[in-house]
Amino acid sequence: MNVDFDFTHPEVLDAVRRALAEDIGAGDITTELTVPAGRKASGAFFAREPMVVAGVEVLEIVYAERGGVDSLELLLPSGCRAEPGDCLARVRGAAQTLLTCERTALNFIQRLSGVATVASRYVAEAAGTRCKILDTRKTTPGLRRLEKMAAAAGGVTNHRLGLFDAILIKNNHIAAAGSVTAALQAVAGQPIPAEIEVRTLSELDEALACGAKHLLLDNLSPEDARQWISHIAGRATVELSGGITLETAAAYVRTGADFISCGAITHSASALDINFRLTLD
Repeated sequence: MNVDFDFTHPEVLDAVRRALAEDIGAGDITTELTVPAGRKASGAFFAREPMVVAGVEVLEIVYAERGGVDSLELLLPSGCRAEPGDCLARVRGAAQTLLTCERTALNFIQRLSGVATVASRYVAEAAGTRCKILDTRKTTPGLRRLEKMAAAAGGVTNHRLGLFDAILIKNNHIAAAGSVTAALQAVAGQPIPAEIEVRTLSELDEALACGAKHLLLDNLSPEDARQWISHIAGRATVELSGGITLETAAAYVRTGADFISCGAITHSASALDINFRLTLD
């Protein structure tokens, strides 16, 4: 799957600039002392384990921030699958630039490919069903937009980007509002659909009586989730969340849920093994 994302978004540009600044600081001392300024080189990024690629498009921004390169070829864009030994991208330019940017470039691609790969594994557990896998807001601070892009590259459906683009009434909102009814009445008439978390069958019935159309059921066992969904009987869409792992995802998919949200897609993804090889012209 080849996915087209806006890697020129201001939040992405800001993340790249901050990453370069924290790594380079006042200058790359080792490279500046050991590599002549005019020396040219080529480099290639290779996968060293199976993965769904994400984030290679960031390379263009990384190099542009350091004066640019002579050429950059993205061989496996975000959403593509790679096997060990596959080349993800090739670059040619000043050797100093390639060396100074190496770690920042790898950090982004390794991290984002890790997210995309985990996402693809969850999606595989729902293959052949109508259930969609959602990501969450449990992202690395400052990298949410990039990690959401990576999750989508793995086939996940992006949930809300932040608190500003969707109404999701959680248990603490209900406690602060006073009741399920009070919370739902407060958001009635808003142009954005509202989803509400219910923790008991009485809260479930109260939400349905108020006309709730999107329900979040948290921390239920697959069997309990199946019974609650049967009780809902299509009166609202259902999202399941709470401690759902790759080992249990298939069981939750079989409950009849419309959506399953998994924080582990972003908060527990490991950086993958990607190697950068440099050769002098």
